[in-house]
Amino acid sequence: MIYIHVPFCKSFCIYCDFYSEIAADGMAEAYTREICAEIKRRAGEMDDSLKTLYFGGGTPSVLPLGCLTRILLALEEVGHGGPYQEFTMEVNPDDIVEKGLPYVESLKMLGVNRISIGIQSLDDDLLHWMNRRHDAAKAKEAFRIVREAGIGNISVDLIFGFSNLSDEMWANTIDQVLELGPEHISCYQLTIEGDNVLAHRLENGEYEEASEEVCRGQYDLLCTKLAAAGYRHYEISNFAKPGYEAVHNGGYWTRRPYVGLGPSAHSFSGRGRSWNSSEITGYTHTQEALSVEDEKVETLMLALRTSRGVDAEFLEANCLKADIERLCQEGALAKEGRRYRIPEDHFFVSDEIIRELI
Repeated sequence: MIYIHVPFCKSFCIYCDFYSEIAADGMAEAYTREICAEIKRRAGEMDDSLKTLYFGGGTPSVLPLGCLTRILLALEEVGHGGPYQEFTMEVNPDDIVEKGLPYVESLKMLGVNRISIGIQSLDDDLLHWMNRRHDAAKAKEAFRIVREAGIGNISVDLIFGFSNLSDEMWANTIDQVLELGPEHISCYQLTIEGDNVLAHRLENGEYEEASEEVCRGQYDLLCTKLAAAGYRHYEISNFAKPGYEAVHNGGYWTRRPYVGLGPSAHSFSGRGRSWNSSEITGYTHTQEALSVEDEKVETLMLALRTSRGVDAEFLEANCLKADIERLCQEGALAKEGRRYRIPEDHFFVSDEIIRELI
């Protein structure tokens, strides 16, 4: 599993707290040289037991094709090139529309077999408020172009939980996305963190967070509509048509080792975690070991995010019997065969359930 962080955007969404920069002249070239050097330096850490590659960001579709090609060649030179079981590229709709069909066809020729489109909403007023660079029409056109290029595994990102997102707006966005027919849908509740525009608006009284009741209602509406459309709710924030569950992200939830390359990227060795600092070039790499207790908590927390749940023997060995029995009686946990899982109608409060267990 290899993750590559592309820290470039053309503009910043008001809610974003990921590390990213506006790409000035020469920055993409400098970034590419740094990534290629890191690939050579860290080749021994890469594990092909789950052969996936994921370009995230930022906005990977801002990266010139020449830079992307050089990065892939560097991976090939150290024995970790394609073909990959799953090669995902995150893109913004406006980049796809601007660059057109030849760009997506080039991505496919380079081995990309899964594209994640950051649609977020299909309401033009809300997209403008978010400071997104596309409107609903561009989002739909981008999806059409990706599909026309022959990409048979498309994921769409959506966001809910804004106080200015009405239930009607949310229902309309979901319905329009379902008409597009993506194989996968990732949907995240807005969280306000860090030093972004929305955090400042909240602090200054210019924005009021949506209530938990509103967020819960929007999440329930999403679950209901996607289930009726045949999507499987296999992780708290992720839905897929059968057979299209994200392979790479599934590795995170099962604690598979992965190497994260690029500024601010994180890695996991199986026994410890590490991360790069947030600079385009000259970024440093910091490591920390995980204690046995840390490993137990991570295993429990990540497994219970999924519909598959956690091994029953593991849960019973590491959590209080009284807590398990009480949560089962409350319907917050369900035992099925040799595993415990959080039922879908309790996914929204899964963090609270996990906290009670650990």
